[in-house]
Amino acid sequence: MGQTVAIASLAFVALLLSLATPASAAPQRFVDVVQVSGWLDPVVVDFLETSIHRSEDAGAEVLVIQLDSPGALVDRDRLDRLVHDLETTSVPVAVWVGGSGAQAKGGAARIVEAAPLAGLAPGARIEVGGRRLNPTQAGKAGVTQLNEREAAVLGSFIAALDGRTVHGRTLETATFTPQKKGPPAAALDVQARLAKLDLVPRLMHTVASPPVAYLLLTAGLGLVVFELFTAGIGIAAAVAAVALVLAGYGLAVLPTSPWGLVLLLLGTFGFAVDVQTGVPRFWTGVGVIAYAAGSVVLYRDPVSLGWLPLVGGVVGIVLLMLAGLPATVRSRFSTPTIGRESMVGEEGQVVAEVAPTGVVRVREALWPARTNRATPLAVGDRVTVVAIEGASLEVAPAE
Repeated sequence: MGQTVAIASLAFVALLLSLATPASAAPQRFVDVVQVSGWLDPVVVDFLETSIHRSEDAGAEVLVIQLDSPGALVDRDRLDRLVHDLETTSVPVAVWVGGSGAQAKGGAARIVEAAPLAGLAPGARIEVGGRRLNPTQAGKAGVTQLNEREAAVLGSFIAALDGRTVHGRTLETATFTPQKKGPPAAALDVQARLAKLDLVPRLMHTVASPPVAYLLLTAGLGLVVFELFTAGIGIAAAVAAVALVLAGYGLAVLPTSPWGLVLLLLGTFGFAVDVQTGVPRFWTGVGVIAYAAGSVVLYRDPVSLGWLPLVGGVVGIVLLMLAGLPATVRSRFSTPTIGRESMVGEEGQVVAEVAPTGVVRVREALWPARTNRATPLAVGDRVTVVAIEGASLEVAPAE
């Protein structure tokens, strides 16, 4: 009796499992879609190579590369290996240069040419042999196999791959239903698995972009000067260290001019000299000219720095050095008092000749100063504060 109950219980469980798992269920076919934008740096090339191997191992119907790139930043041998992988992989590869304004130049164009199937969306361009081709021209030149209408959007591009043969394998990506009017309606028969760079690789890829690396370098240099004129090491020093490390990585990946870096360092030094005196003088002019010139020549072909980050970087560093840092230095080193009138009678020392305006040091802080005397006050002279006019001190020789 016990055996009969046990057998009946097992049979009931087996029946429930068979009802829960339909016998007709079949694994869904899929396509892998990887998005690549910006320069093809080592991070992106590693990502593409990994994506190819993953698609092979997973048995993807096709690997679609969504591409928008101005070129490659890796050496020719590294790019050749990637192209070889694209040409010899067992998974069919299709490249879609997608989105209005998308482009494929230099090494990126080689990826398009290496793929068995490719297409350009409306407004996209590809540069081949020094010629910039639109979708129609690229099709006539044999660079792309899908026309502008088929590559209009990612969905239509995947659907248009249906029925095409790659390495003796016919792709099945969509079902087309005839319509009374217009082209047949397409329904995708595959699932799309979208893949992007992970967080850390994405960060490194972003850092290696020309404007980001330049602005990080500018921020790091400005914060270093800030720390030189403030007491102790604070948060600014830590932020400067992180910014300079990230900028160093980006500049190492990008084609950077050593002369550009030298000019940027010279400009920063020039600013620092006049921050010490408290007023803009000769070295401020040297700093502005050197920093602007260094920003222009920082990168070599084919990379260039756009006008927006260039102007933002130069204007930002100039404002920091001429306005932000002097005020910060005064506030950090000045002694708190009740009312400015309490400074009248204080003694100080001339830092920059007062003739009739200059800079004096009072209470360990630098102040703009002026004198009504005809004889200039030389650097090192002892002075007494006799009045305060706005942010300036009126001084006279100390008795």
